[in-house]
Amino acid sequence: MEANGPKEEDNRRQVIPGPTNPMVTPLLSDLYQFSMAYAYWKAGKNNERAVFDLYFRKNPFGGEYTIFAGLEECIRFIANFKFKEEEIAFIQASLPKTCEDGFYDYLRGIDCSDVEVYAVSEGSVVFPKVPLMRVEGPIAVVQLLETSFLNLINYASLVTTNAARHRSVAGKSKILLEFGLRRAQVVEGPDGGIGASKYSYLGGFDATSNVEAGRLFGIPVRGTHSHAFVSSFMSPDEIMEKSLQTRDGSSTCEDFVSLVQTWLSKIKRSHVLRGIFGETNQSELAAFTSYALAFPNNFLALVDTYDIGSEIMLLRFVMRSGIPNFCAVALALNDLGYKAIGIRLDSGDLAYLSCESRKFFRTIEKEFRVPDFGKMGITASNDLNEETLDALNKQGHEVDSFGIGTYLVTCYAQAALGCVFKLVEINNQPRIKLSEDVSKVSIPCKKRCYRLYGKEGYPLVDIMTGENEPPPKVAERILCRHPFNESKRAYVVPQRVEELLKCFWPGSPDKPREELPPLKMIRSRCSNQLEQMRPDHVRRLNPTPYKVSVSAKLYDFIHFLWLNEAPVGELQ
Repeated sequence: MEANGPKEEDNRRQVIPGPTNPMVTPLLSDLYQFSMAYAYWKAGKNNERAVFDLYFRKNPFGGEYTIFAGLEECIRFIANFKFKEEEIAFIQASLPKTCEDGFYDYLRGIDCSDVEVYAVSEGSVVFPKVPLMRVEGPIAVVQLLETSFLNLINYASLVTTNAARHRSVAGKSKILLEFGLRRAQVVEGPDGGIGASKYSYLGGFDATSNVEAGRLFGIPVRGTHSHAFVSSFMSPDEIMEKSLQTRDGSSTCEDFVSLVQTWLSKIKRSHVLRGIFGETNQSELAAFTSYALAFPNNFLALVDTYDIGSEIMLLRFVMRSGIPNFCAVALALNDLGYKAIGIRLDSGDLAYLSCESRKFFRTIEKEFRVPDFGKMGITASNDLNEETLDALNKQGHEVDSFGIGTYLVTCYAQAALGCVFKLVEINNQPRIKLSEDVSKVSIPCKKRCYRLYGKEGYPLVDIMTGENEPPPKVAERILCRHPFNESKRAYVVPQRVEELLKCFWPGSPDKPREELPPLKMIRSRCSNQLEQMRPDHVRRLNPTPYKVSVSAKLYDFIHFLWLNEAPVGELQ
């Protein structure tokens, strides 16, 4: 068995690819982790068995829930954890010269084959104090994982939660597009732009503009032209190739430009539309026509390029030029069997413009008897966030899709989630971190975590117990206690009990582990979990705090340990 062990382990490790970003290496850490690792090694403590909890203390964005993300990248990291010679050389150059060479030989030999990781399933709704991950293993090795794990979890969970909140405000029927690559700050996680796209999709967005994220993760990629494309044209005379084959390939329109002009004239002569607009901008029309010739099946036009000074003038320009020009091109495409996708609004009063555009489209449908033209897609962008989505809902709008970038990927409303990584047990001895701030007191010992559900199917409370306590049972009364407030307690009779921490890295090839699901499955879990929550816990304004508790036995143990560890003051 001993001879087969390493080979089986190697085979297991090979099925998990390395981290998505090549910057996620054993050196993606703080220097003090290596300093502590050396001190552990020097003291002969490096192989002592330790247990750490990774958790957070407060939900972000003023809400009462968080979405857990980043687990897969953590497992990829430890599955491939091994120091290269050039990395060891850099560590040696960074630590004091007095560090013994034997320590670097020790680093050459370590991996994560003796580490165990128990975690909540990625995409789950989670709450403060409950461990997202429990990491067990030799203390020096686990300390070397701390910074990387926090880096991979903090940003991922923050962006996913931000995306889920935007989805909640926008509603299920709207399309959400992540447009944040150019705004992402690379300091937020090792790969800000790529990670933001991945975790926005996990949190409920439908597509991304980020092509590389689409390739890596299978996320749908969407996008149209920018203002520069429209501004680059002067007149329709610039269009050299004017022919366009019909969608079914049966014939060819030799002069699509003229067909567009014909439709623009029909719109102008319409007694219903007469007086709404005058002369449209011909350079804009040329850009739209050219784009339609290039993408007849995917024609979506940016209709507000020409901001000529004031909000009122911009509104007039969109309705008197951008929308008529778009409609002329869309109707010409319709003649050839194609269906335009719609328009994008990137500035101005989005509620007003979207409503007026919808009216125009419906008038075109009725006037020229073009089925479903009134349902033309309307996409809005321009520094949107939760507040603007909420304001648009209250004003009334006709937007079908929202392109959201800066406020989403930079998590503008909150800079960090604030996950921590705390020692809770070493050599089977529980440890507690004390603080005058009760919120910073850790919950000691290796724990099991459960979610208790009520009669209506909603989660009622999360409860932590000692590892060896019997688990809560369905239909049996259990006392749930606030970890630190003596008066806050309640009995619960659960109708369903879900254990939250599952083994994703067993530290042995002989032990079973949870498989890492594909991104789309994690995305579905996120959506399903949010639907399972009681609405008042996840609402945007004044949400009800979700209860996190400990068992009566664990409560007594926490306070016994607290009293024993806390120094006794002396008055003089």
